[in-house]
Amino acid sequence: MRYNLLGRTGLFVSELALGTMTFGGSDGMWAAMGGLDQAAADALVGQAVDAGVNLIDTADVYAGGMSEEITGAAIRNLGLAREEIVVATKGFGQMGGPVNARGASLRHLIAACDASLKRLGLDHIDLYQIHGFDAATPIEEQVRALDALVASGRVRYVGVSNWAAWQVAKAVGVAERWGLARPASVQAFYTLATRDLERDLVPMMKSEDVGLLVWSPLAGGLLTGKYADAKPDDGRLSSDFPKLPVPADRLTAVLAVLAMIAEQYATTKAAVALAWLLHQPAVTSVIVGAKRPDQLADNFKATSVVLTADDLKALGQASALPPEYPAWMIATQGAGRRAQLAPPPRGSD
Repeated sequence: MRYNLLGRTGLFVSELALGTMTFGGSDGMWAAMGGLDQAAADALVGQAVDAGVNLIDTADVYAGGMSEEITGAAIRNLGLAREEIVVATKGFGQMGGPVNARGASLRHLIAACDASLKRLGLDHIDLYQIHGFDAATPIEEQVRALDALVASGRVRYVGVSNWAAWQVAKAVGVAERWGLARPASVQAFYTLATRDLERDLVPMMKSEDVGLLVWSPLAGGLLTGKYADAKPDDGRLSSDFPKLPVPADRLTAVLAVLAMIAEQYATTKAAVALAWLLHQPAVTSVIVGAKRPDQLADNFKATSVVLTADDLKALGQASALPPEYPAWMIATQGAGRRAQLAPPPRGSD
């Protein structure tokens, strides 16, 4: 297991993180996601820590708060030292009935963070993330709310999830202009078959030193190949979770290359798909979740898969994004200037 710096901070997080969306929930979407009880969650957390994972990601809305409760209890039940674990959670979604019990206002985020701390049974959260973009709250207020959490000692670092590149860039600019805590990371949907964030988010994160935490790296299980010939009967794809936009033709092409490479390395398609993400420079950590220990062990195989340049080329070609303006024009007009950044060696023609 390798460890990467989280954005422009001094905090190192494991390249694979444990997601806890499968913890808790007895009916509806959350039961389909996993519905794991405390004993099953304890086993997965212990397995992840033994494999070198130090980042655990949850959210207040997962199973209506049960995921946070189970996660905190697992840390205590396993006797894990607090400094051994980086705990990340998120606030934004509606956790109650009042009109203001949602969003990223200063009022709600402070209340949501306090509720998360209580459910987790912790005195601080290592990474607190706004779980979505709040169109009703000015970005300036959202940044001030995150800074207030850091200044109060409730939170050590802050981030956002599912934001557009311009929104993150503006938040970073506001934070730097006012001397506030800046977003250290973005949690985003990124898979071998859905590389949309490479258009704007990845260049922005590289420019602004913002880390990337990847959610649903296997596209809800599609990249495992297990749904190729059958309708999903469990997991995210069978739940009420919003449908993941994975182009069918691209998925077919990607699965074919994954199968070829997986056979070559005597591993699984899932391990190769995760390994591809681990080879992407923008990726800080990939969040993996599981219902069973064997699923988690399969995901951990990715850390030992070293893809060659030919492997990456084949996967890149199968998953390539279609041209989109202005990217194709920037690529055409800027080719000469980019070439100047890597001049030929002295003495060559």
